[in-house]
Amino acid sequence: MESPEEVVDLRGLKCPLPALMARRYLARAPAHAVVAVLTDDPMAPIDVPHMCASEGFEVLEIQRMGDESRVVVRKP
Repeated sequence: MESPEEVVDLRGLKCPLPALMARRYLARAPAHAVVAVLTDDPMAPIDVPHMCASEGFEVLEIQRMGDESRVVVRKP
């Protein structure tokens, strides 16, 4: 498992903002960047991987910790 190079804290944002902000961040990230997206939106563990599939990003890990989630993504 690769360690994230960057952490994007999107806690406090509600659907669809976590997926949209993560997409914007990843679009600007360098190739092969590994990014951890933190969120407390209950739909984000579904929405962020869905966005990744449509945009070609690789989901490496999804962790749910109570009300918060951490989605680790790699840009190709």
